[in-house]
Amino acid sequence: GAGAYQFTAYTIYDPLVAWEMDVADRPGKLVSGLATEWKVDDNDKTKWRFTLRKGVKFHDGSDFNADAVIWNLDKVLNDKAPQFDKRQSAQVKTRLPSVASYAKVDDFTIEITTKTVDSFFPYQMLWFLVSSPAQYEKLGKDWDKFASQPSGTGPFKLTKLVPRELAELTKNPDYWDKKRLAKVDKMILIPMPEANARTAALLSGQVNWIEAPAPDALPEIKQRGFNLYSNEEPHVWPWQFSRVEGSPWNDIRVRKAANLCIDREGLRDGLLAGLMVPATGTFEPGHPWRGNPTFQIKYDKPAAQKLMQEAGFGPNKKLTVKIQTSASGSGQMLPLPMNEYLQQALAECYFDVQLDVIEWNTLFTNWRRGTKDPTANGSNAINVTYAAMDPFFALVRFLQSGMAPPVSNNWGFNNNPKFDELVKKARQTFEPAARDAALAELHAASVDDAAFLYVAHDVAPRAMSPKIKGFVQPKSWFVDFSPVTVAP
Repeated sequence: GAGAYQFTAYTIYDPLVAWEMDVADRPGKLVSGLATEWKVDDNDKTKWRFTLRKGVKFHDGSDFNADAVIWNLDKVLNDKAPQFDKRQSAQVKTRLPSVASYAKVDDFTIEITTKTVDSFFPYQMLWFLVSSPAQYEKLGKDWDKFASQPSGTGPFKLTKLVPRELAELTKNPDYWDKKRLAKVDKMILIPMPEANARTAALLSGQVNWIEAPAPDALPEIKQRGFNLYSNEEPHVWPWQFSRVEGSPWNDIRVRKAANLCIDREGLRDGLLAGLMVPATGTFEPGHPWRGNPTFQIKYDKPAAQKLMQEAGFGPNKKLTVKIQTSASGSGQMLPLPMNEYLQQALAECYFDVQLDVIEWNTLFTNWRRGTKDPTANGSNAINVTYAAMDPFFALVRFLQSGMAPPVSNNWGFNNNPKFDELVKKARQTFEPAARDAALAELHAASVDDAAFLYVAHDVAPRAMSPKIKGFVQPKSWFVDFSPVTVAP
């Protein structure tokens, strides 16, 4: 998931197209990564040319060039290639659904052809990372060994890995982007899934930085002089509905009723210590892709009850729905307590919510398989948080009918001709302002259709020792560790 990209992808590796991660007052934009520029062919808008950065070396000393990029594309997209890896492909292929073919033009130019005209294809390339072919050969063409001894081009190198215990990253002094040279010599990542354990580790001085502190510990964290950072970010906590035949969510009155039955402010203040933004869509007012939905998502229990009664339900006839979720997940959101909160709230609007609680990574895998797969276990909704920083990840992969599994993450098999029409319109619009307007129209249509049960936006809380300096909390799931320093 995106968490892996945050800590060990954008640190050890680089994409061709990168995120802007050093601004806090607006969403980041696309910036140059291993590609210095990219442009679409004016005569054939399915063809994109990427000009590659010269003088870049992998951590093992081998050269980065077009051959390396093609080798890496084969690694995740060509199951006939000797270096193809099913595990990496499973993570990346669904993030690159537009790619039809690719070819080397010269040593520092590649051309990628998309299946259809796609104006926001460069956003997909944010998820494509480039690893060293030479290191793979050196390790006997063994991806298991490569996992412990990786070689990318990023600002940090992995120097030690103890699975489920720690990962030690050290500064890459030869990093190509001198503005992102790491200011610390070493960074140690320790997995601590339990929030109270993370908080105790920070307060005791065992670590200098934790993600997602325990909400009820925030007063003590502040009182003890630690710094708390948060910022609204494009990371959504929703229910994604099944729309296959027979799903209870096929009735728009039911979908709207669920959205009107949730007291999001109560959830924020009562369970999450204020660390969430109530969701009224994938994007909130002020975002260029928000649009003007006519369905206003808010807490209105009488209106929700009325809609459910119109749909044939009431106190003596409740609608049974089943949601697949996990006991833990990404971000500071608390899947099980939050779903128990929703379970109780929706009961007042004549829903009987059944929870199918499974392990997070299993849930994430099931999400890629879709509601028709046996792993859905009869669920007609799924609760997976998702990053919503780009058009494809925020909207297209869920709303376009062609994105149903195994292509991408249209878990519920949405098949709305209006969505497909608006996706096509946005994808064929290359002028930025007009494209933003088209995406806003698509988003407004999804809200008016109550395509999700929109619940919350993450604010990415993290707590740090006052020794930590130079950190920027962006409006992004991803952060830049390179400028961070630690005082003695």
